[in-house]
Amino acid sequence: MSVYSARRTMMVDTQVRPSDVTKFPIIDALLSVQREAYVPGSLREAAYVGENLELGGGRVLLEPRTLAKMLDALDIQPDEMVLDIGATYGYSSAVIAQLAEAVVAVEEDADMVREAEATLATYGVDNVAVIEGPLAEGAEQHGPYDVVILQGAVTEVPEAILDQIKDGGRIAAVFMEGALGAVRIGYKLGGSVSWRFSFNAGAPVLPGFEGQHTFAL
Repeated sequence: MSVYSARRTMMVDTQVRPSDVTKFPIIDALLSVQREAYVPGSLREAAYVGENLELGGGRVLLEPRTLAKMLDALDIQPDEMVLDIGATYGYSSAVIAQLAEAVVAVEEDADMVREAEATLATYGVDNVAVIEGPLAEGAEQHGPYDVVILQGAVTEVPEAILDQIKDGGRIAAVFMEGALGAVRIGYKLGGSVSWRFSFNAGAPVLPGFEGQHTFAL
């Protein structure tokens, strides 16, 4: 067993399972996707730490617990299409690709887009399309989507993103309110999205998702 393989197992056993994430497809994806391959070389040794991994420019790779619990709450099905916003180097998309039929990954950093495409190709992940463009615009041309997930925080979600969710679809986002963050799952029915609290987590706010309003029920 390689050192990274052992760290992957430890990540799942110490960060993911204790957070009540037990669905086999999610555990299997987290054990099989090589997290260290989807970060810059200088960060490989830190790839499995139990906190958000700083990638520079205010962007992070979400801590394993946060991503796993979001995926658990979203309950992605094998016939569903997922929009992964803020995919950075492609790790989250590679994990989601094992759960969904197809993933559209949006990233606005051109270097991250190139690295993500190269790494996904290296590992034979052929059901992810990486799109370069503003995160807050999503990828309307490939939608609507069954599921939308944001790899960073928001203060509000632009209508342009909510419009890309299928009726009956759902979205997961970390809402930051000052220093505290809450992951909420949004369910779209009859054209409107209703949000429900899922769990607490924190992350930097993604570019374009700063908004003017704080979240209100």
